[in-house]
Amino acid sequence: MNSKITPDHLGRGAIVYVRQSTMSQVVGNTESQKRQYALVEQARAAGFVSVTVIDDDLGRSGSGLVERPGFQRLVAAVCAGSVGAVLCLEASRLARNGRDWHHLVDLCALAGTLVIDPDGVYDSRLVNDRLLLGLKGTMSEYELSLLRQRGLEARDSKARRGELRFTLPPGYCWTEAGRIEVDPDERVSGAIHMVLAKFRELGSARQVFLWSRQEQLMLPVVQRNLSTCKILWRAPAYHSVMQILRNPIYAGAYAFGRTGNRTTAVDGRARKTSGHHRAMADWGALLHDHHDGYITWREFEENQRLLQENAHMQKRASRKAARGGRALLTGLVRCGHCGRMMRVFYGMRSGHAHRYQCRGDDAHVGAGLCIGIGGVRIDRAVVAQMLEAVSGRAVEAALLAADQMAKADDDVRQALQRDLEGARYDASLAARRYDLVDPAKRHVVRELEARWNTALERVAQIERRLADLDAQAAARPRIDREALMRLAHDLPAAWNAPTTDARTRQRLTHILVHEVVIDLDDAANEAVVLIHWVGGCHTEVRVPRVKTGRYPADRRPSPVEVMRKLGGQWPDRELAVTMNRMRCKTEDGETWTTVKVCALRERLGIAPFDPADHPAPTIGADEAASRLGICVGSVQRLIRQGILPATQLMPSAPWKIPVDALSTEAVQTGVREIQKRRPRNFVSYQRDDTMRLPGI
Repeated sequence: MNSKITPDHLGRGAIVYVRQSTMSQVVGNTESQKRQYALVEQARAAGFVSVTVIDDDLGRSGSGLVERPGFQRLVAAVCAGSVGAVLCLEASRLARNGRDWHHLVDLCALAGTLVIDPDGVYDSRLVNDRLLLGLKGTMSEYELSLLRQRGLEARDSKARRGELRFTLPPGYCWTEAGRIEVDPDERVSGAIHMVLAKFRELGSARQVFLWSRQEQLMLPVVQRNLSTCKILWRAPAYHSVMQILRNPIYAGAYAFGRTGNRTTAVDGRARKTSGHHRAMADWGALLHDHHDGYITWREFEENQRLLQENAHMQKRASRKAARGGRALLTGLVRCGHCGRMMRVFYGMRSGHAHRYQCRGDDAHVGAGLCIGIGGVRIDRAVVAQMLEAVSGRAVEAALLAADQMAKADDDVRQALQRDLEGARYDASLAARRYDLVDPAKRHVVRELEARWNTALERVAQIERRLADLDAQAAARPRIDREALMRLAHDLPAAWNAPTTDARTRQRLTHILVHEVVIDLDDAANEAVVLIHWVGGCHTEVRVPRVKTGRYPADRRPSPVEVMRKLGGQWPDRELAVTMNRMRCKTEDGETWTTVKVCALRERLGIAPFDPADHPAPTIGADEAASRLGICVGSVQRLIRQGILPATQLMPSAPWKIPVDALSTEAVQTGVREIQKRRPRNFVSYQRDDTMRLPGI
């Protein structure tokens, strides 16, 4: 026994620390594990009765960039003074960084714990042993840096030549010569072609995902572990669609190093995280035309632009994709005053108005809005320019639309045919396995028979779907190409047809228009609309602005006319508010007050308002809204729909609503319909405690 090992050390016990850096080493390099676990016998041979093995860090690096619960457990045991010796195969197993190594050596010196490896026994309280331990830790850290540098340089050099092998996405495989080729399985390659083509048609990854879910298609995914890598067929997932659309390998490019690692300080320690996307300029390797692609590189770049435009939640100054609302220029409108993208605000439910509004620097409180304009006239002006620009291509566009409709059905049919071939192969394989088994082994026969039945049900299910698809295609009326060509000559009629939805119009607009810059000319009371076409041309259109919510100058009633119609019907205060709303002015150009209204009414000989002269009690819109529990706008909507009876002596005059009408069944039904449209947490929004600021 070594003289440095005292009875005190033997009485406290020993710890054997076992670690390997990666999971591949854990699976493949088993000899290292055996040597480390053999230290238990060495500890017992040295006289230690109590030996504890800590192997929680198998598959964890000792560089200090990842959590090591086993090492923390070792440090805690040393601090508690219950460890007489720490046994390891070499210094690199305990730590690959100076901080953890020297921290452990200091703790061993304080607790009187020995460090034992196959080369000897070290007491860190002795100067020579401490020096030797320090040198071993430094060499271990240097060795790791040197190995990593050599490995990364060799890997990157091989990747720059396009020879580094890695797990390929579905649709590709490595050949024996080390080249990338399209997967010979037509079912796999056909599914990839289908996803990429459908994205070009729909322009949205989410729409591709929803379409594939609706059609109950299956997509290939790669399942890999330390020993195997195979293709599985699963129901479409959104991230699976995004991985296909964002992978440059499908464009025939060899790409490596698209993601990288980041090191951050967490609780005073360095921590490494992986999987962070890099910019294309920072990729480790990018070789164009390296192998056969499913799409061209130009199509890949166009797909990335579409995906970027679809990300509405990201704050960017570039244009955004259409989302199907009433506004035609969603994501295309830029403020001509500050250069920011303008947002779309929609009006009331029953109307069709929307507004393009620039919020300005809304990141700073109190900055205020920039400019805004009603969107209906702007959209009409842009549509007129678009129809004039593309009228010569209307016939070709109509024929292309018809071909795309037929191609969409063919894509689904081909995908189902490939699924049917795969299902029939699985069924035949299950039948052969069933035939080969010994009938006496009933426990095996039952399982194989169940698998065969499941495969046959899968075949029958796909055959039924193909039959349904054929029936739908037969029931669908045939496309009259001549009629379609006649309709294409009248492109405005096709654009305004009820069957043309908003999303289709928006996608057509995004194809033709790069962006629209809107500015206001207050002197001419016009909106200056500058259309930037995709081809690089520019068109300026001026749209007149309309001032709403007031009487036009040529239709303003005179004060005497208003008083003769409304005098005596409302109190003088209500008459003053109404006349100011109508922009009536007094003789000296001032606004109306209760005193001035009373003087004019007395001069015209009109009696004041007397509730006794109105036996049927009536209320205004504000009071009706308060009693019904809805807003004034909803009350006015009920009046316009004819649900709530009300009279108005002249435009902008107060409404006169009978009190008895509020309790009728028609009005109550209308109120319930309005309340149904409220959010579920509407009541919580109205509570006083939700309106208070913190600390008030």
